[in-house]
Amino acid sequence: MLPLEGIKVVSLEQAVAAPFASRQLADMGARVIKIERPGDGDFARYYDQTVNGMSSHFVWLNRSKESLSLNMKADDGKSIFTDLIKDADVLIQNLAPGAINRLGFSDEELHNINESLIICHISGYGSNGSYVSKKAYDLLIQCEAGFLSITGHDDAPAKAGISVADIAAGMYAYSGILSSLIKRSKTGQGDILDISMLEALGEWMGYPMYYSLYGGYEPKRTGAQHATIYPYGPFPVKNGKTVFFAIQNEREWARFCRDVLNKPDLANDERFNSNSRRVDNKAYLKNIIENVLGKMPLQDVMQNLEDNKIANAQLKNMNQFANHPQLKDRDRWIDVDTSAGRIQSLLPPAIANKGDMQIGPIPDVGQHTQKILNELGLSEDTIGKLKSNHTI
Repeated sequence: MLPLEGIKVVSLEQAVAAPFASRQLADMGARVIKIERPGDGDFARYYDQTVNGMSSHFVWLNRSKESLSLNMKADDGKSIFTDLIKDADVLIQNLAPGAINRLGFSDEELHNINESLIICHISGYGSNGSYVSKKAYDLLIQCEAGFLSITGHDDAPAKAGISVADIAAGMYAYSGILSSLIKRSKTGQGDILDISMLEALGEWMGYPMYYSLYGGYEPKRTGAQHATIYPYGPFPVKNGKTVFFAIQNEREWARFCRDVLNKPDLANDERFNSNSRRVDNKAYLKNIIENVLGKMPLQDVMQNLEDNKIANAQLKNMNQFANHPQLKDRDRWIDVDTSAGRIQSLLPPAIANKGDMQIGPIPDVGQHTQKILNELGLSEDTIGKLKSNHTI
């Protein structure tokens, strides 16, 4: 039995945050019914066409779900939605702020239909406050949460290469729903979760926030270097290549000076004999390190660092990551079916093996509409009428 087998999730979802939360519930065995607009469906289906003609975002976020096409503004659509949530365990929604209330489904009304329903709202700024109606996309939340103030270089901020605010919100929605399922098993009452992207990413910003509030100044943007630890980041080696490594304590620093740089006296140099002094004098130290490592081949440097138990890495592109030997050694790849053929996907981090998860196909828009409506007891004539008036 999978952990969430028997749990029914209805998700009014689009883009990234809510689909990321519901996909993880689906991975754990929940039945996830994804409600999409008739015709086009989730607009994330059309971000690109790179995966056998499908969107890379969509195939990442939507395996193992059932797609129900439904016009939520139509009276018949609202009636079908009401029937769906009567026996649902979880409702997830990330529509525009206030949209679900305008459709007639406030938290109170939803709990009148099903008091044990766990309701999870995901939005940019939460369900109240002066920013409640403000539009929110991932980059904009990265700005508002201060993320861009510490990411990039001195002369320019840089956004994260992935949707970190959406992903953070999706992760907290997922973990919050799991907690609420445990709580409901004791109380019988469904929770209301109000997840904001700003607060989710804000939780991740704890260290730089405290550093600024109590340190008296803002962390600097330092590219791939660490803002408060040195040496920690990329360093050039022979033939234009780059090694990444990190010194975390004074024992490692002493070994690095002695066995990698062959400069044992450097460890006790007053400019560099503590992390704070190394940070203060990193321009000088950078030159010393680069003068030594710049004459050495990448593999020699990495092996030397490894032998001396100093954390290191080689910058990999996405194809190199997809062929990472560690992922192969641990058998972390699965095959997922789509209407355009099988694709590869990674096992979720908390799942030990393929038998511990549900691996269902990625649905086409409305692929399961007929099946779901049949389960709700609708006749073929009724379903035909719903199709003709574009409710489904």
